[in-house]
Amino acid sequence: MTNIEKDSTENGFVEKTEVNQCASCGGNALYDPATKGLKCPFCGTETTIETTQHNTTEHDFLEALEGPSHSWTEEKRVFKCENCGAETVLDKDKIADFCAFCGSSHIAVTNHDAGIQPALLIPFHVAKEEAVQKFKLWIRKRYFAPNKLKHDYELQKISGAYIPYWTFDAQTHSAYIVKIGTYYYVTETRTVHRDGKTEQVTEQVRKIRWRTQSGTYQKFYDDVLVKASKNVASTLIDKVEPFQLNHLVDYRMEYLSGFLAERYSIPLKDGWTDAKDIIDNRIRNGIFQKEIGDEVRIVSVDTNYDAITFKHLLLPIWVSSFQFNNKVYRFLVNGQTGKVSGQAPISIWKVSILSAIILFIIGIIYLFQEGF
Repeated sequence: MTNIEKDSTENGFVEKTEVNQCASCGGNALYDPATKGLKCPFCGTETTIETTQHNTTEHDFLEALEGPSHSWTEEKRVFKCENCGAETVLDKDKIADFCAFCGSSHIAVTNHDAGIQPALLIPFHVAKEEAVQKFKLWIRKRYFAPNKLKHDYELQKISGAYIPYWTFDAQTHSAYIVKIGTYYYVTETRTVHRDGKTEQVTEQVRKIRWRTQSGTYQKFYDDVLVKASKNVASTLIDKVEPFQLNHLVDYRMEYLSGFLAERYSIPLKDGWTDAKDIIDNRIRNGIFQKEIGDEVRIVSVDTNYDAITFKHLLLPIWVSSFQFNNKVYRFLVNGQTGKVSGQAPISIWKVSILSAIILFIIGIIYLFQEGF
């Protein structure tokens, strides 16, 4: 059961995440990916979460830059890892004892604002036990890893973390100039030398005739997704994508019970810069498809962006690492799809043997082609 306390500013209600109390024993109920609801770890009582998918509210980008008016409540505080810089949003009664992204215990509470509250999220579908099994299957398939890795590694603590993303909408109006090329062929005669003799050879040579053309291109771009995190695991996050965004639901604090939420380290303005790069590439592709010619070259594109809006999303990932030969290797599991990405040691001997086999096969093929 979630208690709700009236905000002293009379602007609405503030959800207090530390009181997800079990109706049976009063313990703190946690979100359970298996049941998609809250489950008490003490007595096992389950509570249904009212899932909704109607939050289509877009926030005005320019207004938010002047001063975010959609902040998380004061019931949140931010912890920063002094080792990798990642910031984690937790309830005020919670303590961060280690960094989920690099494993460091050098964690300090900050006075940073938690920032813009998420509008939507994808709840965890993959439970912790399933994430561990996904990892074990993944590590067994590391062909180039040392053989002893499969039974000598030491798995570190695995944590469920919500990773921040931005989505942007924008209406675009582009004026462009292109060069359009049309192929044509001419007959040319040239002199060649063969077997000590001079010959005249006639052939068809392709030429291209260019013309310059201007035009306009208009398109509305909806929910352009960009990652709002630059933590140490960012490159691995890219490899466990994509997420199935049709499963987004309205943000409810119950989904975060028992999990971490990373505070976005790519601010809203920089997120729009990344989204704008994606949109610009799509505009160029749209122009290429619109203009017809044997070759099309874009000379310039001048785009105006109107009605820019955004949403803040949270997407689920299991984060952990394993130790092998006194070295730490990080891995992630997509909390929705179960896709795994990670780092693993490589056996120089296995790579060398494979290289030798490939060179041997190439040598045999070459000898056959040369007829010994």
